[in-house]
Amino acid sequence: MATIDLKDISLSYGNNGTAHQALSGVNLSIEDGEFVSLIGPSGCGKSTIIDVLSGLKSPTYGSVLVDGVPVDGPGTDRGIVFQDYSLFPWMTTFENISFAIEHTKTTKDRKSIDEKAHSFLELVGLEKFKDTYPNNLSGGMRQRAAIARMFSIDPKVFIMDEPFGALDSLNRSNMQDLLLRLWSAGGQHKTVLFVTHDVDEALLLSDRIAVMSPSPGRIQEIIDVPFSRPRRRKDLSVSRDYTDLKAYMLSILHGESSGDTQGLENKPKGS
Repeated sequence: MATIDLKDISLSYGNNGTAHQALSGVNLSIEDGEFVSLIGPSGCGKSTIIDVLSGLKSPTYGSVLVDGVPVDGPGTDRGIVFQDYSLFPWMTTFENISFAIEHTKTTKDRKSIDEKAHSFLELVGLEKFKDTYPNNLSGGMRQRAAIARMFSIDPKVFIMDEPFGALDSLNRSNMQDLLLRLWSAGGQHKTVLFVTHDVDEALLLSDRIAVMSPSPGRIQEIIDVPFSRPRRRKDLSVSRDYTDLKAYMLSILHGESSGDTQGLENKPKGS
């Protein structure tokens, strides 16, 4: 597990002699074992923050730290799941996972690698599809394989960029449940930064939610999610606190609230 610190992150892109500012003064600290979601309008820089934390892009200004160590590129301490599955199409489901284990762990023992790959396929219900190529899997199955691959390499930090955004509502719910089950296993939660555009998803999964403003992106407000774990949808759906907090978040996203954390009369209790 690990801490994450984004300190005064700004990022600009050059385009035909002009600069577009994607991020402006983003500050976010995530504690060891905490699940934090980023939510905001399209184009606000959510995925740019993911790219900066993963080391795929460097900020124009500011610093990114994982356990106090500056991020200067991709690393095996950070596991990533994208919306587009990102499995190698020429490898079977099993090969995708075993390849990741082999290239991120010190052990080169074939038996140990294969046993670990099989165990994670079984955890996500894909053991019967171990010899299947990604193009022959459904979207939900591909994301299960991608999540199994991320868990199998045991990174300190999970980075997830709208991983369920392309799924239908039933598969989306099933994947949310799977993620929470795996994340909670063993009682040692990984540190997670999760991007979503879905308020219900953020409230179900997160300890805190960082709401972003439109471009240039910045953290408009950070909201504590007060509901105890484990969480069940049917319990949340009939909770007045849940509906109030959801309405409050939607008001920020639709520009009906300033998002100012000081003295908001309509801010729900516990947030």
